[in-house]
Amino acid sequence: MKIYKYPNQEKWQELTKRPAFTREEISKTIRDIFSEVEKNGDKALLEFNKKFDSAEVENITVSTEEIENSKSLVSQQLKEAIQQAKENITKFHASQQSDIEKIETTKGVVCWRENRAIEKVGIYIPGGTAPLFSTVLMLAIPAQLAGCKEIVLCSPPDKNGNINPAILYAAQLCGVAKICKTGGAQAIAAMTLGTESIPNVYKIFGPGNQFVVAAKEYAQNYGVAIDMPAGPSEVLVIADEQAIPEFCAADLLSQAEHGSDSQVIFISTDVKVFNETIEEIEKQVKELPRNEFAQQSLNNSHFILLNTIEEAIDFSNLYAPEHLILALNNFEAYIPSIQNAGSVFLGNYSCESAGDYASGTNHTLPTNGFAKNYSGVSLDSFVKKITFQHLSKEGLQNLGKTIEIMAEAEGLFAHKNAVTIRLNQ
Repeated sequence: MKIYKYPNQEKWQELTKRPAFTREEISKTIRDIFSEVEKNGDKALLEFNKKFDSAEVENITVSTEEIENSKSLVSQQLKEAIQQAKENITKFHASQQSDIEKIETTKGVVCWRENRAIEKVGIYIPGGTAPLFSTVLMLAIPAQLAGCKEIVLCSPPDKNGNINPAILYAAQLCGVAKICKTGGAQAIAAMTLGTESIPNVYKIFGPGNQFVVAAKEYAQNYGVAIDMPAGPSEVLVIADEQAIPEFCAADLLSQAEHGSDSQVIFISTDVKVFNETIEEIEKQVKELPRNEFAQQSLNNSHFILLNTIEEAIDFSNLYAPEHLILALNNFEAYIPSIQNAGSVFLGNYSCESAGDYASGTNHTLPTNGFAKNYSGVSLDSFVKKITFQHLSKEGLQNLGKTIEIMAEAEGLFAHKNAVTIRLNQ
């Protein structure tokens, strides 16, 4: 870990840079994978399963029997935890539904907006070292609430050709009918282009490694939308003198364990809390089963001592973290100052893990500085908003002259005529 004491603002620019990876080689691999899937469909996916996941799979689509069997492979305790998380996530996302409001902008001119679900969406769920069944809840629940007609889920199979049972259980609980055994960039290619087993979709959601991220970006060349640009997970913690070092260290490590390319930032205004948090990290990291990932991540991470909380908030807004934790005594006072963050956790007891699993907010969030211009996933991510307007005869008479003058000033006489021809009647 790198320690900085009272760095000046010129140094801040350097400290807000994320760990970079080589794009050129990845881009060529992505193009080749898309080309292979376009040419050979399911056959290509089966070959990629062998090549990348050492998995022998007969059928890409998960059978009804496999989904049923998953229920007995998930403990009752985990089922109850998933159920509570589902209820909280549903409650929070259902609150985002809005009523239609018709506005009369001029007498006789009525405008309004209505939501329409994106008909076909794809959900990518990583398997591998961390099978993220929680992400199934975060994406399938708002998709169902929005009314998406077709939800396709792809996840990589293990060496026995199976998808993690907790992923299957969460998917069927959320009403996902189409589950497919394919991972990585090839899964994104399949949902973009369509194969014999996997229909093409209109928008793709979900986290993944750098190949999945690059594949989602590439999918946009085919007219498919994505939830957001994404990169490795990250957290920034701001702590004052009343912060609890054990808690701060645990929160930092909870993100560091995601992978070696994750990044954590710790900022404090109190020397004692600063030093004790570093000591706690060195103690707690040894106890983690995934300490190798966490340790590599800590090598990319920064521990910064600053003079004031205001400075710390300014640094955070420049960094634009995916997760921001305010371990502060008077956190309410600083809420209006937060401009750029994916999701914010307030006080000593709001651990970032709550948002990752069960508080109700969505954990699919912008990373890599994209919190400056992107929101996390919400109900709105699964809908399009269509505007409507109705002009009565009186409405056009009231607004027509304005339209004619503006159209003529732009030299668009056919636009003007579409109004004039009606007014002349």
